[in-house]
Amino acid sequence: MNWDKSVDLLIAGSGGGGMVAALAAIDSGIEPLVVEKQALVGGSTGMSGGMVWLPNNPLMRAEGVSDSHEDGLAYFDDVVGDIGVVSSPARRETFLTAGSEMIDFLVRQGVRLVRCPGWSDYYPNHKGGNAAGRSVEGIPFDAAELGDWRDRVQPSMAKNYGFVVMTNELRAVQYFNRSPRAFAVAMRVFLRTRAAKLRRRELMTNGASLIGQMLKALIGDGAEPPVWTNAAMEDLIVEDGRVVGVRVRRDGSTMNIRARKGVLLAAGGFSRDADMRRKYSGDQPNEGQWSIANAGDTGEVLRTAMALGAQTDLLDEAWWLPMVFIADPGAASLGSGRQRPGAIYVDATGKRFCNESNSYVEVGKAMYANKAVPCWQIFDEGYVGRYVSGANPLKKRTLSEELITQGAVKRAATVADLARQIEVPADALEHTVTRFNEFAAEGLDPDFGRGQSAYNRCLGDPGYKPNPAVGPLDSAPFYATRVFPADVGTCGGVITNEHAQVLDEQDRVIDGLYATGNITATVMGRNYLGAGGSIANTMIFGYVAARHAAGS
Repeated sequence: MNWDKSVDLLIAGSGGGGMVAALAAIDSGIEPLVVEKQALVGGSTGMSGGMVWLPNNPLMRAEGVSDSHEDGLAYFDDVVGDIGVVSSPARRETFLTAGSEMIDFLVRQGVRLVRCPGWSDYYPNHKGGNAAGRSVEGIPFDAAELGDWRDRVQPSMAKNYGFVVMTNELRAVQYFNRSPRAFAVAMRVFLRTRAAKLRRRELMTNGASLIGQMLKALIGDGAEPPVWTNAAMEDLIVEDGRVVGVRVRRDGSTMNIRARKGVLLAAGGFSRDADMRRKYSGDQPNEGQWSIANAGDTGEVLRTAMALGAQTDLLDEAWWLPMVFIADPGAASLGSGRQRPGAIYVDATGKRFCNESNSYVEVGKAMYANKAVPCWQIFDEGYVGRYVSGANPLKKRTLSEELITQGAVKRAATVADLARQIEVPADALEHTVTRFNEFAAEGLDPDFGRGQSAYNRCLGDPGYKPNPAVGPLDSAPFYATRVFPADVGTCGGVITNEHAQVLDEQDRVIDGLYATGNITATVMGRNYLGAGGSIANTMIFGYVAARHAAGS
């Protein structure tokens, strides 16, 4: 083999897992190289909210927030259960222990993180669950610190909103007119945004902050970071049963890169590959047509590992996100209806089928399990008046008439008329709404328990009483719009051990090959345990892989 370049650890993918692995490799005394097929650094992490979920993390301990390692393990046991090697006791132990080490390591590297208080675990009522908030996120970070790399990071989620807003602030900002505390948070965000514009500073938040700060640590005092963009990994190179390098196509040229210590696959899943989604979708049939995942999530790196004999699992699963696909800015607030009073989901029979305010992954899975793809979101005029955004916050809030005439949103004077428009049984929908209203007026939902967990309530309307997540649909006219099970990434792939080493079909280590993130079968199995669970998964096992490859 003629090698064009040699490094110690070749890392495919520049998301959270790839970037922290590069930092850990350097800290361990070995030479990394990150190859990223896209023009921008950050992958799915850069596009995301940028939270990192970790029980009993160092920031919680520093603030005296009650939690423990044992509670974290109990939470895994109760929610994820026994699903085999994918989420083995050893992998869970590594997730919790190495996770704390990783957070401390990032802080030493200059990455500034803050807690996300109040953002509850997604299953807080389960054993070991925590409602105080186990997630952390990056502070607003000045892109100018990246020098020539400032425009080479995936844009943050906040770019869509036009504000310099952190993820934990966003849930309050959307309710700026619903409570004094939410208004205070919104004003803080507004003033920060205004100050940044006056000073001509571009402040990164969300996933862009996390990636940007790690990129800054790689740049150090001005050195060129060990990151190649527009460099796609095409294949693994194997000698005598060991992965020793990769073939990379960079700017039109093919190169063979030797990896003395190993190769880490951190290149994401296959959300955007319709053929793979169709082939592996199982009981959740889809072709990725509703995916909003990173455009680079096309699965070719995963296929190279599978061709090498890597064992796989959870290929039918994804990080589901129920979505309303309406481009009109005024309708943006409809997508949060499942967490707000005055809205419910129903299937084609006109019946509710889940706790709408539960984790987005749980609701997406419920849509498939109940053959409610798509389902209908039913809401009333009270919902429109409280939540539909408009240019003038003092003006009466209404939906654009174009949405009605185009059919994107259905409107009717009565629930029965609405049922006829969306072709569901009128008597069934009337019964569903009547029953829901009877209990919702008291803030209750005996059928599905909506609004009874801290997670349900933390994303609800802080100004609505008695329950921020539950309220009746009793103000005509009534509306309906379709909801689809979108996803932000697949979460099945190769199976790895507690050292992030890839296993073959006989549970043997494939020598020299590591993997992390959405290219792997996640340690969380078919559940999403808290805000930033997938980012924690990729970053922790990326960190672990680099340390193991270095022999430390």
